[in-house]
Amino acid sequence: MTAIPTAARPRGLTTAQWLLALLGLNAMWVTDLLVMDGGLNDNLLTVLGRATGLYGALLLVFQLFLIARVPWLERALGMDSMTRWHRWTGFWVLWLLLAHVVFITLGYAAADGSSLVDEFGSLVFNTDDVLKATVATILLVVVAVTSARAARRRMRYETWHFVHLYAYLAVILGFLHQVTVGRDFVGSPVATAYWWTLYGASLAAILLARVLIPLWRNARHQLRVHSVVYESPNVVSVHMTGRRLNELPARAGQFFLWRFLTRDRWWEAHPYSLSAMPNGRGLRITVKALGDGSAWLRTIRPGTRVFAEGPYGSFTSAKSGRRGVLLIGGGVGITPIRALMEELRGDVVAVYRANQWEDAVLANELRQLAQRARAHLHMVVGPVDDRLLSAGHLASLVPDIRQRDVFVCGPPGMTEAVLATLRALDVPADQCHAERFAFAA
Repeated sequence: MTAIPTAARPRGLTTAQWLLALLGLNAMWVTDLLVMDGGLNDNLLTVLGRATGLYGALLLVFQLFLIARVPWLERALGMDSMTRWHRWTGFWVLWLLLAHVVFITLGYAAADGSSLVDEFGSLVFNTDDVLKATVATILLVVVAVTSARAARRRMRYETWHFVHLYAYLAVILGFLHQVTVGRDFVGSPVATAYWWTLYGASLAAILLARVLIPLWRNARHQLRVHSVVYESPNVVSVHMTGRRLNELPARAGQFFLWRFLTRDRWWEAHPYSLSAMPNGRGLRITVKALGDGSAWLRTIRPGTRVFAEGPYGSFTSAKSGRRGVLLIGGGVGITPIRALMEELRGDVVAVYRANQWEDAVLANELRQLAQRARAHLHMVVGPVDDRLLSAGHLASLVPDIRQRDVFVCGPPGMTEAVLATLRALDVPADQCHAERFAFAA
């Protein structure tokens, strides 16, 4: 497939701006519902408690919608943007709900003339629905703490994912609290209809995008491992076949969450990019043994059933709007770059960064693809050196870099360094494309 330049179009609102506008309108509506229900007649602390609770619930619904990974939204925003939104709204949800607990307790204590300790104990232990909300808040705190970068680096992905599932229980408990004692939920038919619609729509999105579509696609395509090929002592390619794969909406540069359905590993899901352009006959991933989960793939047997969730990612040629394309890959991050190189035609330049030649997996395939497509391939091999892929070095390799769309994929440190270099070279931001698959990594 050829990357075709697109005509200049007038700039309108981006998907992110539309989402923010929609969120702002809902916040205004929630505020209006609070005012119409006479919420401003309470003391100031109680008003703040009700408001923070409502805004926290609204952001929680927004979180659920992000978690759903609705295909059209994920394609428009990209997985990186959705991950950032998910992370920051998650922390805002926590802070708003903690503020709700503090302000509502202070407000009720002031209204009753009781001490703060007595009021809190009365709310939690004498009201079942408040106890549910307290448990929900504790669960959200645990999820937030384990999602902090320092904690996340010390946890296995499977452990982190299991803990994260408790967020769903927190949502259910919080919802039960809201529908029973939430004045702003049951205060009027309009408010009740509004909140039921919000929660219902978000949960329907999760059910559709995270359950029904994956189940339908896997029943339709019935993926199985065809073969496992060693690319190097610690890198393997897993080839998969299935039925009607020409109807699978996957593109070069995208990735799936893969589950290999063996007796002891079926519950593990890992994000791996396609390392070859989907051709309607098979799919391929190439994986380096960086941990227990990826090292295990070296022993997978042909015939093993595979459950794939996706495709995900906007790291595709659809992002390319210029005649020239520059592909920069490093380490095992070369896999989506290699798939894109197989798809793209025209003025293509590829740069492959590796610390040593033994790490340059798929290098022979890249050379063959470059020769077939008449693309230019630069192998940049050597130990960590600030001069490699620096602004001067990259400009010497690709003098017309400012006129190209640039796709970057590699280890986080390399990706950040290359993006900083592109900024230093004044490459427009809308021509720089990178995806870190961070929602699951």
